[in-house]
Amino acid sequence: MKEPTKFQPQDPAYQNRIQNSFAAQGLMLHLGAKLTSLGPGEAEIRVPFRLELTQQHQFFHAGVTGAIGDTACGYAAYTLMPADSSVLTVEYKMNLLAPADGEELIARARVVRAGKTLTVCLADVLVRKVGAEKHCATMLATIMCMAGRTDGPR
Repeated sequence: MKEPTKFQPQDPAYQNRIQNSFAAQGLMLHLGAKLTSLGPGEAEIRVPFRLELTQQHQFFHAGVTGAIGDTACGYAAYTLMPADSSVLTVEYKMNLLAPADGEELIARARVVRAGKTLTVCLADVLVRKVGAEKHCATMLATIMCMAGRTDGPR
């Protein structure tokens, strides 16, 4: 049973704001990524398998794993930020636990601690193969709130 979220969003329209932000990300479009779940302090991104996203053993490339883990962490943090803000990753560390061998890569991120400026998030990245999910990476990320700066060109 999933425990209820402990976070309250500052912006009641956060889902629409984040969907628009996600749609503006060229890399996510290039990867074929979909933002499949969003809640206060949580985000999930999925990427279907394509040969163009693999390394030499035809596993998902670690760069894809890192990209969706980072993005899921950013949007998990963004769910809790004011409407007139944006997000920027300050740092992340990723541990690769198993080869990402499967039909779909899934990043599930959650906020560990939300601060006024910095938010710490954790993402587990799983690979789905023949209906089963296997944990292949974990990421710890620090996300900065860019107050007074909304998404879009500089």
